[in-house]
Amino acid sequence: MQPQVLRTALVPMLRLSLGRLLLLAREELRHLTTIQASDRVWQMPFAAALASGLPLLVGAWFDRMDYGLVASLGGLVFLYLPNTPLYHRMVSVMACAFGMAGCYALGVISHFFPPAMMPVLVFTTILVTMVCRFYGFGPPGSLFFVMAASIGAYSPVTLMELPVMVGLLTLGCLLACLVGFFYSLLVLRMRPPASVPPLPTPTFDFVVFDSVVIGVFVGISLALAQSLQLEKAYWVPVSCLAVIQGASLRAVWNKQLHRVIGTGIGLLLAWGLLLLPLDKWTISLAMMAMTFVVESTVVRHYAFAAIFITPLTILLAEAATLGHSSATVLIQARLFDTLLGCLVGLVGGICLHSPRFREVAGRVVRSLVPSRLS
Repeated sequence: MQPQVLRTALVPMLRLSLGRLLLLAREELRHLTTIQASDRVWQMPFAAALASGLPLLVGAWFDRMDYGLVASLGGLVFLYLPNTPLYHRMVSVMACAFGMAGCYALGVISHFFPPAMMPVLVFTTILVTMVCRFYGFGPPGSLFFVMAASIGAYSPVTLMELPVMVGLLTLGCLLACLVGFFYSLLVLRMRPPASVPPLPTPTFDFVVFDSVVIGVFVGISLALAQSLQLEKAYWVPVSCLAVIQGASLRAVWNKQLHRVIGTGIGLLLAWGLLLLPLDKWTISLAMMAMTFVVESTVVRHYAFAAIFITPLTILLAEAATLGHSSATVLIQARLFDTLLGCLVGLVGGICLHSPRFREVAGRVVRSLVPSRLS
């Protein structure tokens, strides 16, 4: 009789647990498959492809893909162009160009003293995140600034090449500003600009505390990568930052899930591309095409965009040295980098949105800041 009673009690509990699991799975599937609405015109991704692709074509013409790739990294500044009147657009994108050049320079400088990589990246992340939050920059926020610093830290350059590389990235930023100017002249004839939004309230928690926590976890991700002796682990802190920047814990989880799934599929695409007999022209055109696809879809479905972000960033950082290492080894390394970065970013996001953590860590951070600044 006792087994019958036990079975009678367990069956409803198992059914209830199974029902909750199915409900949770359906909810996660809904978040994963939801396609967001977007009013982005096709001219925007086309201009973004020009801003980052023209330096690649110039580099291919002069048979210096390494130079073209560095300048192409500066072309990412175009993505910070806001939908505001012309004067505000140009001031914003030129300020971002200065920040991008500074972040890349700091990253390259840290390359010559590897123990400084982690402190430099933490400082860069904290500083640019504070600036982006203070001035109300929306997505991609501090992501590309940190990516420039991270790629610069793992760039195989000599000390005498440092001014040349920083100059090339600055020229890429200048080209992005020019593309942004002519694009704005066109698009402002098609639709009126949005009004300049007021600056957000610069609270200590939003501007300072969040930036410090984000910077610390980005530094932890790089420190873990270095302790594991990962080669060219530039993608670990970038993946961490992309996940931890979510506006809520649900957003952090969604971003982490989208990034892992999109990156997994994207690595298969990258592996297939790397097996092809690519030359300097096909690499340039493929990167321009992927930039167009990414900027057309990233606001609609991040996981789908991540499929193309992955091979794009691999080519951006590795195209100049393709053939020096196995494609399979490179893909495996980037997969592990992404998983490690997303894991640290998820832990950081949980801490960042935990009231208890914010209370305890907030007291520590406030005690380190002069009272007149907090």
